[in-house]
Amino acid sequence: MKRDIETDLLDWKNSKMRMPLLLRGARQVGKTYVVETFAQAHFENLVSINFEEHPEFKDCFRTLSPSNIVSEIEVLANLSLIPGKSLLFLDEIQDCPAAIMALRYFKEKMPELHVIGAGSLLEFALNDEEFRMPVGRVQSLYLKPMSFYEFLDATGRNKLRTYLDLINLDNPPTEAIHTQALRCIREYIALGGMPAVIDTYRQTKSMRECQTIQTALLTTYRNDFGKYAKRIQVKHLQKVFQQTPGLIGKGLKYSHIDSESPSRDIKIALGKLCDAGLITRVYATHASGIPLFAGMNEHKSKLFFIDVGLVNRAMLLDVEVLFQQDIMLINQGALAEQFVAQEFLAYQDRHDSGQLFYWIRDKKGSEAEVDYVVSIGNQIVPIEVKSGSTGRLKSIRVFMNEKKSAIGVRISQKSLHLENGLLSIPFYLVGQLRRLLFEELLHRP
Repeated sequence: MKRDIETDLLDWKNSKMRMPLLLRGARQVGKTYVVETFAQAHFENLVSINFEEHPEFKDCFRTLSPSNIVSEIEVLANLSLIPGKSLLFLDEIQDCPAAIMALRYFKEKMPELHVIGAGSLLEFALNDEEFRMPVGRVQSLYLKPMSFYEFLDATGRNKLRTYLDLINLDNPPTEAIHTQALRCIREYIALGGMPAVIDTYRQTKSMRECQTIQTALLTTYRNDFGKYAKRIQVKHLQKVFQQTPGLIGKGLKYSHIDSESPSRDIKIALGKLCDAGLITRVYATHASGIPLFAGMNEHKSKLFFIDVGLVNRAMLLDVEVLFQQDIMLINQGALAEQFVAQEFLAYQDRHDSGQLFYWIRDKKGSEAEVDYVVSIGNQIVPIEVKSGSTGRLKSIRVFMNEKKSAIGVRISQKSLHLENGLLSIPFYLVGQLRRLLFEELLHRP
């Protein structure tokens, strides 16, 4: 299955300023598959080392000399590493911190050799207070679950994706394509973006089989908790992981996760799961200027899970309901907001882990909250995820009046159109949102 990150990997391969690369992301999002597929297409050979499966290779990194490291790897693997023609892939690299440290020396002493490191628990090694990241000598790319558009490619609907790439306000989707695309959205929300689930669906077309894979993935994540923390902390990790799907889009209070545990323990557990890529924490911002994080309020946030399909499974939601009800009515709109958050993260710059913000005003008698705010050029744009027929837009109007916003966005099942400064975007065009906003803002005086 083709992944959009392959474009970034090709840019990295061809760059004259190339550094060793760390491919980062949660377990089971497809890091190993992506690297192996990329190597097959663009290199003469791949030398792949998995430190978890073959710990004997750790001994190659007792030295930081790239020439010595390469010589020993060639002997152990019985393969040749030819600079410019070979890719050295260091998988589960967090099991060998010395290998991460050695990456800087590949940049300095053997820059012509292409080197990629990846690992499911890599963030824990990099965030360890005793570890020093080789800053300026290593670059990163972040891989997320498959986006809706990658899902279209994977399920043989690439023509729909190409069609959506060309859509604009002067050329909106026809009613027939609008209906078809919304059905694809429902399908994606049921399945999610985990590669193993989508691959199972491609082969079987069975939602039941896909649910079995989703259950196995949730179990895999729970089984990893012992690797994240000491035994006494595991119960807090389990509690946060279990409760998050039911708290999506709601203002976070640690007592909502576990009223009996100290807030400090829940905060630490939440941080661990955010590091693991299983949870995303979205912070409120005053949205008074750019960058948005300058106005971030660390005491107000809401949570999202790694994947919308896994939210369905964790909540034991009936898949049939997804194809029958208004998307915004399912689980009180939480699935729709999870989908939008996931899509926003999927299309952000893959050189960064990604960050999302929302806006809230707590003034008594005039409370208001906007689901997301994004910056487009020098403009701050408020975004609401609303029902196609009944969604109220009071908060977004409050924001636009207070912040003098040029335009606002509603994401819903409604068709693409612009009315009274509000751009209505159907769910299937979230991936086109920035382009559509740029085009509209450019047309304004």
